[in-house]
Amino acid sequence: MSEPRVIEARQHGLSPSDVNPGALKIVHAIQAAGFSAELVGGCVRDLLLGHRPKDFDVVTEAEPDTIQNLFRRARLIGRRFRLAHVRVGREVVEVSTYRALPNVGDDGYEVSEGDGRILRDNVFGDRDSDARRRDFSVNALYYDPVEGVLLDYVGGFEDLNAGILRMIGKPARRFQEDPVRLLRAVRFASRLGLMLDAGTEAAMPDARLLLKKVPPPRLFDESLKLLQNGYAEPAFRLMHRYGFVAELLPEITQHHLAADI
Repeated sequence: MSEPRVIEARQHGLSPSDVNPGALKIVHAIQAAGFSAELVGGCVRDLLLGHRPKDFDVVTEAEPDTIQNLFRRARLIGRRFRLAHVRVGREVVEVSTYRALPNVGDDGYEVSEGDGRILRDNVFGDRDSDARRRDFSVNALYYDPVEGVLLDYVGGFEDLNAGILRMIGKPARRFQEDPVRLLRAVRFASRLGLMLDAGTEAAMPDARLLLKKVPPPRLFDESLKLLQNGYAEPAFRLMHRYGFVAELLPEITQHHLAADI
């Protein structure tokens, strides 16, 4: 396990008062029981950008059954990704366990199917491995509101300050593991005003064919997130640039070709 960069409050500017009270209470309770626990993902990213997060997600070394035993109003959900929903008052907070990539190959990446896609993700790990299996560096920042520190294993803090959206690891392989990451890249770049780094952007056009392997319900859900949040125009332009429109909405592409002729 590698050591993270530890960023103090005077550098990151976050405060426990920024955190949803229910999530803060859960972090305190898990740490009091002897386990590590932090806020992670989009909520940390959005706080650093000065936005109010919609949800606050907690991650911990405690496994799902342990989480359920710690909280009377906890319910375990999920098959591909088993986690707990903990109710605090009227709030429901998602609490997950650190994950690692299962069946790791020589290059450090998981290959579970012939095409490299991940179908199950219930292999528990440590915080370091959890950070490295996440999609983008800006989504792999851990905020401990008890100690007041930000933990960064993959350079996400510097990327966020520079306005860069960078895939963790080898972009082509990471898109192969989960093609929905292609749409997430467009969504985050459009909504947050981030620039895709050169390596991530270069891998996207060739990876577009992978979108056909995504189950329709999941593809529909991600497409709604992409197009119904007030930034549909820049998102659509990026989708067209990388060839996603031709894969997902061929009728639109054919219509434009006919109009151009």
